[in-house]
Amino acid sequence: MESGTLYMQRALELAELGRGKVSPNPMVGCVIVHRDQIIGEGYHQEYGKAHAEVNAIHSVKNQSLLAGATVYVTLEPCAHFGKTPPCANLLVEKQVKKVVIAAFDTNPLVGGKGIQILRDAGIEVITGVLEQEARWQNKRFFTQIEKKRPYVILKWAQTQDGFVAREDFSSKWITNASSRQLVHKWRAEEDAIMVGKNTAKYDDPALNVRDWVGKNPLRIVIDSNLELQNSLKLFDEAVPTICYNVKKQEVRGTLEFVKLPAGFTIADILSDLHARKVQSVLIEGGSYLLKRILESELWDEARVFTSRNKFGSGIPAPLPPSPVSESIEILEDTLRIYHHV
Repeated sequence: MESGTLYMQRALELAELGRGKVSPNPMVGCVIVHRDQIIGEGYHQEYGKAHAEVNAIHSVKNQSLLAGATVYVTLEPCAHFGKTPPCANLLVEKQVKKVVIAAFDTNPLVGGKGIQILRDAGIEVITGVLEQEARWQNKRFFTQIEKKRPYVILKWAQTQDGFVAREDFSSKWITNASSRQLVHKWRAEEDAIMVGKNTAKYDDPALNVRDWVGKNPLRIVIDSNLELQNSLKLFDEAVPTICYNVKKQEVRGTLEFVKLPAGFTIADILSDLHARKVQSVLIEGGSYLLKRILESELWDEARVFTSRNKFGSGIPAPLPPSPVSESIEILEDTLRIYHHV
């Protein structure tokens, strides 16, 4: 692997440290190199705070080395004033010699403008180094920009004989404690988490992060006719929550009832979430909701746990949506990951 690729790989590793903390911004990492030595590193640590390039520049002890340095960044430097000033202008100000970029930013606010600022200032720009890896890392960001909806992750657990719940809708516990802890890690990484009416009614989930350190996602429940009891954990106002329905529009503390037209679809919900800058949503079922989303094809990834437990009868799991991309053993459970092509 040539040195330029190695430096970009390091920048991608740095970018990953921002997962779950920077949405709706993308994760970005930056490495600054002078004479084949890394003199600065940084990443976008938190939404609204300094971008990767700024943090990397500030980490350089001898600022005079920036003139003539090469900057490796995983995404095209921004060219607009948002929560922070444009990074492209900062790189021009510091008179860096070369900027190597992994992925082009398809956000219309940037869209080549950052590269143009650099080139107009006489800075050499190279693009496309580990571009596929950078786009994959920021697939939530690119889905939001390019498909005008959040990145949708389906998650369910099923028994060895293919059931997601017993006939009375109870499902605790299909998987082991390690698998359940992994789900809490996922919750901390995504913007929102969604369930349907039956899951809310029969499982009474809190849908927060308990077995991991991280922020709670926005909670979403679909209850078209407002049949759920107010005593459910989802309505405790402990975490921002949206209830999609056809009856009323109301805000009660951190709980928002959003009225949609009769016969609303999953696409309507995803469109509303996109307008709210929700970049990703983890959908934890139940079976009816999962099947609706699979049929709509408005999903990007499915994470399916299969345990060794058997129910004998119950509510059938959805059929595997596509060929398995990855299979992981978690003690006696198997996690299979599918990607929607």
